[in-house]
Amino acid sequence: MLLAFAFVLLAEVSTDYDHKADFGRYHTYSWISAKAGDSLWADRIMGAVDSQLAAKGWTRVESGGDAAVAAFGRVTERDTLETFYNGFPGWRWRGWGGGTTTTVIPERVGMLTVDVFDGRTRHLIWRGTASDTLSSKPEKNDKRLEHSAEEMFKHFPPQ
Repeated sequence: MLLAFAFVLLAEVSTDYDHKADFGRYHTYSWISAKAGDSLWADRIMGAVDSQLAAKGWTRVESGGDAAVAAFGRVTERDTLETFYNGFPGWRWRGWGGGTTTTVIPERVGMLTVDVFDGRTRHLIWRGTASDTLSSKPEKNDKRLEHSAEEMFKHFPPQ
């Protein structure tokens, strides 16, 4: 049960990239845009991505970078079903006694997509996506954003 709970806390992160791209030639980047529900989150997303790219040795320039970065963040709702079985010790105890109760729990899920394009051709060379269940506490969501960005860029740039 604890293991299942731990997986709920971790962000679902995936990445893909152009296997023909030579990532060794990219050293600078410029932002195309960062869009989110509000400007506070757009700034946080840019800050998290900037931090990860700087850790990889990339330098942000105002325009004309070797690469161009765009990010899109959004919040969606998804329903989780929780089913509880009544009766002790549970399923099929003394026949079919007991019952079940299923509850629908709406969850807010934050989604983040980061795209990296070749600065000259504008060809997509890398995409990272992350989703995580959001908290009602903003400081926890900040930490989740940082963690998601860290996981997304863990193996960046591809070898």
